[in-house]
Formats: sequence, C-alpha cells, structure tokens
Amino acid sequence: MIHRIRHLVLPTVVVLFLLSLSPIVRYPVLVDHPLFWTPALVLLLLVAVGIYDVTQQHHSILRSYPILGHIRFFFEDLAPELHQYFVEANTDGRPFSRDERALAYRLSKGAPDVKAFGTELEVYGTGYTWLAHSIQPRPVASEPAASLRVCVGGERCAQPYDVSVLNISGMSYGALGGSAIRALNEGATIGGFAQNTGEGSISEFHLSGGDLIWQIGTGYFGCRTKDGALDYERFAERAQHSAVKMIEIKISQGAKPGRGGMLPGGKVGPAIAAARGIPLGESCVSPPYHRAFATPHELLEVIARLRELSGGKPVGFKICIGDPVQYLCIVKAMQESGVYADFITIDGAEGGTGAAPLEFSDHVGMPLIEALVIAKKGLVGAGIDREVRLGASGKILSGFDMARAMALGADWCNQARGFMFALGCIQAQKCHTNACPVGVTTQNPRLQRSLVVPIKAERVHRFHEGSVRTLAEITAAAGLDHPRELRPRHLWTRVSRNEILRGDDVYKPLERGDLLSGGGDAYLRSVWSRADASRFDIR
Repeated sequence: MIHRIRHLVLPTVVVLFLLSLSPIVRYPVLVDHPLFWTPALVLLLLVAVGIYDVTQQHHSILRSYPILGHIRFFFEDLAPELHQYFVEANTDGRPFSRDERALAYRLSKGAPDVKAFGTELEVYGTGYTWLAHSIQPRPVASEPAASLRVCVGGERCAQPYDVSVLNISGMSYGALGGSAIRALNEGATIGGFAQNTGEGSISEFHLSGGDLIWQIGTGYFGCRTKDGALDYERFAERAQHSAVKMIEIKISQGAKPGRGGMLPGGKVGPAIAAARGIPLGESCVSPPYHRAFATPHELLEVIARLRELSGGKPVGFKICIGDPVQYLCIVKAMQESGVYADFITIDGAEGGTGAAPLEFSDHVGMPLIEALVIAKKGLVGAGIDREVRLGASGKILSGFDMARAMALGADWCNQARGFMFALGCIQAQKCHTNACPVGVTTQNPRLQRSLVVPIKAERVHRFHEGSVRTLAEITAAAGLDHPRELRPRHLWTRVSRNEILRGDDVYKPLERGDLLSGGGDAYLRSVWSRADASRFDIR
C-alpha cells in the first residue's frame, strides 16, 4: 500500500496545483490578492521538479519516485551528523570516537580532561593495551611543553633543532584554508613547537612566527622548475628562511601511499600559486614518485645536498612503509655509506588526509604500530639508531597514544587531526568538498569567517600544552623522567581474553648491530638479506 502511495505523489501535486487555480473562475477578484498566487507557485515549482525527476536519467530513485525521492538524498546527506549526534556511543565513533573528540576539545579550551565513573573500554577485549605504572612514580616534569624536547641533527648539522615531543603534522595550504594555517602557526609560536607545512610548501599564512618543518613532496612545490623537477637554487633561497628549522622529503603518506596529490585549478588562487610556484588557475597534479632520486643511495645524496644548501639544517624523509625490504634498503644504504638522514617520520596507514580513494585509506600501507616497530628494529639492528631520529604520525591523539608510540621507538610525535579539533573541526568528513562547516578545510571566504584566528591559535597552544602535560604525567607514573625512556616492556597487550603479553614479548626488540652479526628474529634477518642498498627493486 505504501509503495503505491509513493507513486501517487506527483499526480497528487498536479491535481492540487490545478485545484489552486480553480478559485479564479468563481472569484476573479482574488487574482489581485498578493497571497492568492503563493500556493499555486509553490505547487508549480513542485510540478516542475517532478517533471524533471521523471525525465532525468542519472538517478533511478527519482525516476521511480519523483519529488519524494529527494527526501532520501536529504537524509543521506544528513546521516553523518544524525549518526554522530544521536546514534554513536561514546567509544565507537570512527575515525575518532566521541570520547576522543571530547578530550581534544577539553584540552584546547583548558578544561579539566577528566571523566566520571570509570572506563567504557572493553579491558578484556583482544588488543586492549595499557601502560605499566611504577610503585615509585617520579615527579612530573616542570613546564613539560617547554622541557620535553629532542635534539635532531646533532654534530652533523650546523643548525640542529630541538624539536618538541609533539608537533603539527603535515597539512598543506590548499587542503586547509589560510585562516586555519595562520591559527596553527600562531599557536605554534605561542607554544614553541613546530608546524609541518605539508607538501603545499610555505605560504604567507605560515609566516606568523612559528617554527616550520618544510615538507617537500613529489611536486617539489616552492622549489620546482617549470617542468616540475627539483630546483636546488630555489630550494636554497627558501630554506635559508629563519622560520625553517627542518626539511622533510615526503616519499609517501599514510592515507594514500603510492598516490600523488591533485589540486583542481579552481582552487589555485594567487596565494596558492605563489606558495607552490605553479601557474595561476591551472590544475596541479603531483606524480606518485620522486624524479630527483631512484635508488637508496641517490636519496641519501639528495638529503646530503639539501642539508648543505639549507645551511646545515636537519633533513629527513617521511614514509608509510609498504614492503619492509624497501625501507631496509634505505637503512642498509645509510649503514654502508655513512651518509644519514637526520630523521625519519613514520606515517601509519591510518593517517588522515583531505581526500583519498577509499580502497587506499582502508587497505594500502602498513599501520603505525607495526611500521614503527620495523623502523626502530631496522635502525637498531643496523647499529645506526643513534644517528637517526624517528618521528611518528598516524592517528595519534591522546597522551597515551604518544606514550605508546615512544615506547615502540619514536623520539617525537606529530598530529594533524588533533590540532584540527583544536581549531573547531567537528569530524563532518567534508574536507574534500570545500564546504567545511567550521572553516578549517575550505577556501571559501564566507566559511573561513567562522574561524577566528586569535581564539583558535590560543586553543591550538592549549591543546599542545595539555597533551604534552598528559604525556609527562604518564611518563612520571611509569617511574621515568622523560618519555624517551619508555620501552616496549612498559606496555602490556591482551592477545586473548585469558592471555596477556608484555610489550617486549610481543614486539621482540633487537640488540644494537644484530642484523650485521646475523642475530635478531628470523623474519628481519631474511628481509635484511634481501635488501639492496643500490636499488629499491624487491627480489
């Protein structure tokens, strides 16, 4: 019965429209009344919509159910908000749960990050991980946001950099609006931490006083020739800027490894064109691979040259690990040549992005925990872990997320979406539409007006300060003075309902030089034997 009624909507509207005109016959005087035509015009509009629905060929549901079918699309568009506000439980939201988002909001506003009545997590569920506290906890570090830092570059660099244990991960101007970039930079200025530019290079909005990690992707934006190759002269000019503290070559990123970025020409306004060094109004496609190097040794040569041209600033690379053999090719090249990257940023496959194919986000690339373990084991096993620092990014939000990453080998952590929450992001998941409702991931000036830079900059600062303070408190609870002292043994993981394992039993750390002496676990020995420092080919 309901099915039949759905088909009667358009005929009913047509009949009502005709009936709305019938008073003209009996009461011609009503024609001049301003309200007489209102119902008729509304019904005429609905008739026009219905005729269009029946004749269009793109949407089957509209052809079958003219007018009424639009209700389906309305609620489909509204579904994420309805789910988030009325259906979602505190702990089951994706990518970030309601509890995780609330934590970020509270930290950014300086509100107490407390919750009553105990955990809602399933502590007896497989995969649940916790940190072992000490019976003799240490005092919490004073002013942790300022004191918890890590030196990157060391004696190799004329300008080493003391990086904070938490920094803003790569987000380009273009993916984010100018107001959002400026607010992040001003927040980094207040808090004394670093902002990664993303592959979109350094824009005018990045230069409000904050420290920068200049990311160079496959498009070489900001330092490219007209045909898209790496321009070393332009690089040298921009790398000398006092705001640039480190340089990061992006080999791949978590959400879409093996894919280059694409910026539609409609988004390439004067500011973006100037920052990236590309023609105004033309679409810009980044290739999926680098033209400046094709082998591990060539990568290290580029790193050494960029370090020299920048005046001795730390240079490293960012990678989402695919096959561990290719990662160990780079490690072996460093071990054999004595030419080192100053740092490696390990990005997990669960990392965020403004837009990526669903299959890539869901099924391509190695998740952060496994990637970080392999990355650390590779450096330790090759005996070069003291030469190369490790950063970690990929769905790191809370103080515990940071503690776990550092226990597994990271020297510091980067966050993107956590800082977006501090800017007011509501996880609307419309980043790719240029219609971000809170003005973060849009170039629309009207929408950007909702983001008040001074207020959001202070929230960015507070989020960093609160997150690092929580990390310091967790570290002290473990009986340690600095999070770099965390080790896998401080973690425990439930592998089944009735079995738990300590972190060093799960992840089995190597001793320094194990891979050189034939020690370590059988899998990594096999991978190391297949790694070739002269090429990335997998044999």
